[in-house]
This record gives sequence, C-alpha cells and structure tokens, in this order.
Amino acid sequence: MEVTAIHSDIEKTISSFDKPTQVKILRAIEFLKLKEYHIGLPHSRKIKDNLYELRIKGVQSVRVFYTFHLGQIVLLSVFLKKSQKLTLGNIQVAIERKKFLES
Repeated sequence: MEVTAIHSDIEKTISSFDKPTQVKILRAIEFLKLKEYHIGLPHSRKIKDNLYELRIKGVQSVRVFYTFHLGQIVLLSVFLKKSQKLTLGNIQVAIERKKFLES
C-alpha cells in the first residue's frame, strides 16, 4: 500500500528530528506499509473512526497520525509526544486534515 503525506509540514517535521529518530520514524512507516490494517499495540492504535496513531518510542517519543483513504495510507500529522496523554490540539489537527481529505 502506498504512503502519502497530506501536508508538507509532515516531511519538514520528520527531517527536524535527530538522525536516529528519523530512522525510527521511517522504519515504523515501512512497517505500517507492510502490515497495513494488521498492526496493533505497541506500534499503533486506533484513536477514532479511521484515525490511527503510529507510536515511535525511543529517547524521543514521536506520534504519527494516519488514516486509510482510497487504497492509500495517508499521514495526517507528526509531533513529538511530551506528555503521557495526547493533547486535544494534536488530535484536532489530524481530524481537520482527515475531514479535508474526505471532502
């Protein structure tokens, strides 16, 4: 399954991380590409209707929100996770981008 990014800031954000974190993110995306819907905890979890988070753990914990749309995996947003809980702001960005994609 092909992976695409809905917004240019996703690639910029990924490239802003240190090299080891970038490698982990890219490996996680490749793993997602191979497993598609068949990936679960601890690598991924469903947030709500067709909205998922890819969980990259390491020195820096990173989250990638994604969805499945028209036979593709679409990356919606990427952010550095700074606390135990996801913030409403992070989720809202992904939800807005998902709505835009579906319209």
